[in-house]
Amino acid sequence: QVQLAESGGGLVQAGGSLRLSCAASGDTFSDYRMGWFRQAPGKEREFVAAIRWSVGFTYYADSLRSRFTISRDYAKNMVYLQMNSLKPEDTAVYYCAAGLVSSLYHEPGRYNYWGRGTQVTVSS
Repeated sequence: QVQLAESGGGLVQAGGSLRLSCAASGDTFSDYRMGWFRQAPGKEREFVAAIRWSVGFTYYADSLRSRFTISRDYAKNMVYLQMNSLKPEDTAVYYCAAGLVSSLYHEPGRYNYWGRGTQVTVSS
């Protein structure tokens, strides 16, 4: 059974950086796309970034492309989200997701597995 566990969230001042980690287990993930989503209070879950596990192709929400970087460590079964120049509007719970996604990677419903999330709070 696939399990995802996020870590690395916390409180940071505007302009700071955080790196989120997602530990993946329970499958080989070679055919998976891994994604990061976020959800702020009262808002829908929002696509942040995704990566094709096997070849490392990356995809980003256009508004976040310049500040966020997704990566993966193939040997450690880890996915990362490096977030720079953080803004108060980046405050949200960040979720790691995994699925056999071949298209529409930005839609949460395309992913089969989700972690519990990690809180990121950016103070002004």
